[in-house]
Amino acid sequence: MQKYFLYIILAALVITACATTPVSNRSAFILIPESQEISLGKQSFNQILKKEKESEDVQLNQIVRRVAQRIIAVSDMPKLDWEVKLIESDQKNAFALPGGKIAIYTGILSVAKNEAGLATVMSHEIAHVIARHGAQRMSQQMILQLGMIGAGLSMKNNTQRNIVLSALGAGVLYGITLPFSRSHESEADQIGLIYMAKAGYDPNEALNFWQRFSQVKGGKGPPEWASTHPADATRMQGLRNYLSRAKYNYQNGKVKYGLGQTFNLPQQNKTPDKPKAIPGVSVETLTP
Repeated sequence: MQKYFLYIILAALVITACATTPVSNRSAFILIPESQEISLGKQSFNQILKKEKESEDVQLNQIVRRVAQRIIAVSDMPKLDWEVKLIESDQKNAFALPGGKIAIYTGILSVAKNEAGLATVMSHEIAHVIARHGAQRMSQQMILQLGMIGAGLSMKNNTQRNIVLSALGAGVLYGITLPFSRSHESEADQIGLIYMAKAGYDPNEALNFWQRFSQVKGGKGPPEWASTHPADATRMQGLRNYLSRAKYNYQNGKVKYGLGQTFNLPQQNKTPDKPKAIPGVSVETLTP
């Protein structure tokens, strides 16, 4: 009876928790109230900032805020409580948290090279927030936990139960969770490309940015099936598929900044720090 009760709950949740994501028009499964999602994002962001050093470079901070404001203004949630911080670190990294909390690491600016490159990163992060990917992932985890509980209850023998749960856990990881994350990455690429174009930045630079980032990684990383991010070739092909629509938005926009300002960055002589894991409910990291 417990097993069937869980299945009934799962069915009811699936029916009542669907939403449509802006730009991509994809269906999204979200169980987490937006207020709770925003609260979790703020808490995690504050915890992270306590451990990180914010950049004191006035010019770079001005550029980061300027690019962010332009993208936010054309996004589908311009009135969200957005907050963007520039973190002083050699890590080539960026992340987004629910509720509009964005962090850009100074190390990634050398790959961005200009405002349009930064807009590629920034719009990608903003897209994660607007698509509510954090809430989607938390919702997914809730369902997976219920599903595994149901599978465990269906097995009477303890040994069989442990074997089934272990196998299901592996299947969940590589069959559902990782592809689910990769689909979020592709969706953020799609939404972000449209946003940067509407904000007046040349969307062609998105391809250039990801090519540069791929070169920085040097081909290192796990195979695509074992990664939360798409393979570089997959990502580039996806961007090319979305580029026509983005170019249309760019050409018909009221303002055009092109590549924007090119960054004048100091030379980095020391070896970059190894990327650190982002705590909390981060939904995106860019780490070579």
